[in-house]
Amino acid sequence: MEGYYTSGEFAKKASVSIRTIRYYDKQGLLKPACMSAGGYRLYTDSDFAKLQKILSLKYLGFSLDEIRSITINDKDHDYVGESIKLQLSLIRKRIEHLKLVEQTLTETSKLVEDRQAADWNKILHLIHITNMEKTLVEQYKDAANVSIRIGLHKKYATNPQGWFQWLYKQMEPLNGRHILELGCGNGELWRVNKERIPADAVLCLTDVSKGMVRDAQENLKQVRGQITFEVLDCRQIKKPKESFDAVSANHVLFYLTNLDAALTQVTDVLKKDGTFYCSTYGREHMKEIRQLVMEFDSRIALSEVNLYDVFGLENGEEILGKHFESVRKEIYDDHLEVTDAGALMEYILSCHGNQQEFLSDRYEEFRDYLEKKMEKKGYILITKQAGVFICGK
Repeated sequence: MEGYYTSGEFAKKASVSIRTIRYYDKQGLLKPACMSAGGYRLYTDSDFAKLQKILSLKYLGFSLDEIRSITINDKDHDYVGESIKLQLSLIRKRIEHLKLVEQTLTETSKLVEDRQAADWNKILHLIHITNMEKTLVEQYKDAANVSIRIGLHKKYATNPQGWFQWLYKQMEPLNGRHILELGCGNGELWRVNKERIPADAVLCLTDVSKGMVRDAQENLKQVRGQITFEVLDCRQIKKPKESFDAVSANHVLFYLTNLDAALTQVTDVLKKDGTFYCSTYGREHMKEIRQLVMEFDSRIALSEVNLYDVFGLENGEEILGKHFESVRKEIYDDHLEVTDAGALMEYILSCHGNQQEFLSDRYEEFRDYLEKKMEKKGYILITKQAGVFICGK
């Protein structure tokens, strides 16, 4: 058939073994575009892009299960550009890491030659540097999962005012204010509102993840204003007392085990007339997704704990009231109408729970299940229940 390749032809053009192509097919990573009348697997040119991404991610240290979840919703043309950007980012990080390993090896080798003995501190440093490879993979997965979750909300939300625009509006005006953000993620809040950031605003964006801070720097390098970036654990805010006009922590507080201690530190770094902004969600948030996966397999839990029970819209006012004189709650009115089963599946796979354990060999079955759920209305309605607390000292 014109424009199609058999498994053998496809493998030969890609310079891989036919066994590799069959293996990736069996693993659900690279399904053929179609089958011939004679039962032969047939591939197209666009499948080369999919194969390239699989081989690239495998080279960078991802497991087959991880690759499957990353590529599950890739489409022929929509994802090629994004795929290349993601791989380029990973390769650059890998190159930086390898250069660091090379530098440390060179220094250690020179010391051994000069002293005729090993510097064990250097050897330990080399072990730590070499072991960073695993951390880079984890950082990429975290960043990719954040992007997937943001992407679903951005594409299928019904409120024309996006979440980040609404959130920014709650914080205005920012003119002349010194602002500390805890858990900045990839900097999306500021990227989306880049035209609204006053030139005299001073932003200190922090996150506990080095990878997130790096992504925020990359995403905001063209954004005007006075912005600094820092790796910082919000459980240990080592900043001068009363040094910020505002502190924000969006969808962060429910991850903390000692919330009261963290909030005490927030009040310490806030000026007397400062404001603390902290967003979270409620018990009804995305409840339809939880119901869908439970109906498909009751063993699936998308989170080890219900984060809204730690700090949510229902209990946040009481928790914050112990530390702030005034606490006001603002609710964001929105819901999602998701029309793409693949996008919803990708979102579910990005969650922090045990879903991979029960879905890794049932992807097609789960996709069919989601598509059937969409048949009646053409979409699945997803409740959003999110908001922000605005607190004054």
